[in-house]
Amino acid sequence: MQDRITIKTFEELTPIELYSIIQLRNAVFVVEQNCVFQDADNKDQNSFHLMIYRNDNLAAYCRLLPPQLAYDEMSIGRVVSSPTVRRTGVGRELIEKGISMCYEKFGKGAIRIGAQLYLTKFYGSFGFIEDGDVYLEDGIEHIEMVKIMDN
Repeated sequence: MQDRITIKTFEELTPIELYSIIQLRNAVFVVEQNCVFQDADNKDQNSFHLMIYRNDNLAAYCRLLPPQLAYDEMSIGRVVSSPTVRRTGVGRELIEKGISMCYEKFGKGAIRIGAQLYLTKFYGSFGFIEDGDVYLEDGIEHIEMVKIMDN
Protein backbone atom coordinates (compact mmCIF):
# COMPACT_ATOMS: atom_id res chain seq x y z
CA MET A 1 0.00 0.00 0.00
CA GLN A 2 1.26 3.47 -0.85
CA ASP A 3 1.96 5.97 1.89
CA ARG A 4 -0.51 8.80 2.32
CA ILE A 5 1.12 12.17 3.00
CA THR A 6 -0.84 14.98 4.63
CA ILE A 7 0.15 18.49 5.69
CA LYS A 8 -2.12 20.68 7.79
CA THR A 9 -2.10 23.76 9.96
CA PHE A 10 -2.86 23.23 13.63
CA GLU A 11 -6.42 24.45 13.13
CA GLU A 12 -6.99 21.97 10.30
CA LEU A 13 -5.97 18.93 12.38
CA THR A 14 -8.83 16.70 13.38
CA PRO A 15 -8.98 15.55 17.02
CA ILE A 16 -8.03 12.04 15.87
CA GLU A 17 -5.00 13.34 13.94
CA LEU A 18 -3.87 15.48 16.87
CA TYR A 19 -4.26 12.53 19.24
CA SER A 20 -2.21 10.31 16.89
CA ILE A 21 0.55 12.93 16.72
CA ILE A 22 0.69 13.32 20.51
CA GLN A 23 0.58 9.55 20.96
CA LEU A 24 3.52 8.97 18.56
CA ARG A 25 5.60 11.83 19.99
CA ASN A 26 5.01 10.54 23.53
CA ALA A 27 5.73 6.91 22.60
CA VAL A 28 9.10 7.79 21.09
CA PHE A 29 10.33 10.92 22.90
CA VAL A 30 9.01 10.21 26.40
CA VAL A 31 8.81 6.42 26.66
CA GLU A 32 11.38 5.03 24.19
CA GLN A 33 13.98 7.77 24.71
CA ASN A 34 13.13 8.09 28.40
CA CYS A 35 12.89 11.91 28.30
CA VAL A 36 10.77 13.83 30.71
CA PHE A 37 10.12 17.11 28.90
CA GLN A 38 7.35 19.56 28.11
CA ASP A 39 6.29 18.54 24.61
CA ALA A 40 3.49 21.12 24.47
CA ASP A 41 5.71 24.16 23.84
CA ASN A 42 3.19 26.51 22.18
CA LYS A 43 4.93 26.16 18.80
CA ASP A 44 2.49 23.63 17.34
CA GLN A 45 -0.19 26.29 16.88
CA ASN A 46 1.98 28.25 14.42
CA SER A 47 3.50 25.27 12.60
CA PHE A 48 2.52 23.04 9.72
CA HIS A 49 2.13 19.36 10.60
CA LEU A 50 3.46 16.83 8.10
CA MET A 51 2.10 13.31 8.56
CA ILE A 52 2.86 10.12 6.67
CA TYR A 53 0.31 7.36 7.06
CA ARG A 54 1.02 3.75 6.20
CA ASN A 55 -1.91 1.33 6.30
CA ASP A 56 -4.01 4.07 7.94
CA ASN A 57 -1.56 4.35 10.87
CA LEU A 58 0.59 7.40 11.55
CA ALA A 59 4.03 6.14 10.53
CA ALA A 60 6.08 9.35 10.60
CA TYR A 61 5.58 12.97 11.56
CA CYS A 62 7.37 16.30 11.77
CA ARG A 63 6.37 19.90 12.20
CA LEU A 64 7.49 22.73 9.97
CA LEU A 65 8.21 25.95 11.81
CA PRO A 66 8.27 29.35 10.13
CA PRO A 67 11.27 31.67 10.54
CA GLN A 68 11.48 33.37 13.95
CA LEU A 69 9.47 30.69 15.80
CA ALA A 70 12.34 28.46 16.94
CA TYR A 71 15.30 29.96 15.03
CA ASP A 72 15.91 32.91 12.74
CA GLU A 73 15.56 30.43 9.88
CA MET A 74 12.63 28.15 9.08
CA SER A 75 12.93 24.79 10.82
CA ILE A 76 11.87 21.16 10.87
CA GLY A 77 11.24 19.76 14.32
CA ARG A 78 9.70 16.93 16.36
CA VAL A 79 10.88 14.50 13.67
CA VAL A 80 9.63 11.07 14.63
CA SER A 81 8.89 7.71 13.07
CA SER A 82 7.07 4.77 14.53
CA PRO A 83 9.35 1.92 15.65
CA THR A 84 7.27 -0.42 13.47
CA VAL A 85 8.36 1.31 10.24
CA ARG A 86 11.97 2.21 10.93
CA ARG A 87 14.53 1.23 8.31
CA THR A 88 11.83 1.17 5.61
CA GLY A 89 12.69 4.56 4.06
CA VAL A 90 9.82 6.43 5.68
CA GLY A 91 12.26 8.71 7.55
CA ARG A 92 13.96 9.70 4.29
CA GLU A 93 10.55 10.28 2.72
CA LEU A 94 9.56 12.47 5.67
CA ILE A 95 12.66 14.68 5.52
CA GLU A 96 12.58 15.01 1.73
CA LYS A 97 8.94 16.08 1.87
CA GLY A 98 9.62 18.31 4.90
CA ILE A 99 12.34 20.20 3.05
CA SER A 100 10.22 20.72 -0.05
CA MET A 101 7.20 21.78 2.01
CA CYS A 102 9.30 24.28 3.99
CA TYR A 103 10.26 25.94 0.71
CA GLU A 104 6.66 25.85 -0.49
CA LYS A 105 5.16 27.24 2.73
CA PHE A 106 7.87 29.70 3.82
CA GLY A 107 9.80 30.52 0.64
CA LYS A 108 13.37 29.87 -0.30
CA GLY A 109 15.99 30.08 2.41
CA ALA A 110 18.04 28.22 4.96
CA ILE A 111 16.51 25.52 7.17
CA ARG A 112 17.90 25.03 10.70
CA ILE A 113 17.34 21.97 12.86
CA GLY A 114 18.35 20.79 16.31
CA ALA A 115 19.47 17.24 15.49
CA GLN A 116 20.18 14.41 17.85
CA LEU A 117 23.94 13.94 17.52
CA TYR A 118 23.75 10.33 16.35
CA LEU A 119 21.64 11.44 13.35
CA THR A 120 24.14 13.93 11.88
CA LYS A 121 25.11 11.56 9.03
CA PHE A 122 21.42 11.00 8.19
CA TYR A 123 20.66 14.73 8.06
CA GLY A 124 23.96 15.36 6.28
CA SER A 125 22.72 13.18 3.42
CA PHE A 126 20.07 15.88 2.79
CA GLY A 127 22.63 18.70 2.72
CA PHE A 128 22.48 19.75 6.38
CA ILE A 129 25.84 20.74 7.88
CA GLU A 130 26.80 20.99 11.53
CA ASP A 131 26.64 24.55 12.83
CA GLY A 132 27.67 24.98 16.45
CA ASP A 133 28.68 22.96 19.44
CA VAL A 134 27.15 19.81 20.86
CA TYR A 135 24.63 20.56 23.60
CA LEU A 136 22.44 18.52 25.91
CA GLU A 137 18.69 18.75 25.45
CA ASP A 138 16.58 16.60 27.75
CA GLY A 139 19.66 14.48 28.48
CA ILE A 140 20.37 13.72 24.79
CA GLU A 141 23.30 15.14 22.82
CA HIS A 142 22.14 17.47 20.04
CA ILE A 143 23.77 19.76 17.52
CA GLU A 144 22.32 22.49 15.35
CA MET A 145 22.53 21.83 11.64
CA VAL A 146 21.66 24.11 8.75
CA LYS A 147 20.76 23.47 5.14
CA ILE A 148 21.60 26.35 2.86
CA MET A 149 19.15 26.77 0.00
CA ASP A 150 19.97 24.72 -3.11
CA ASN A 151 20.30 26.68 -6.33
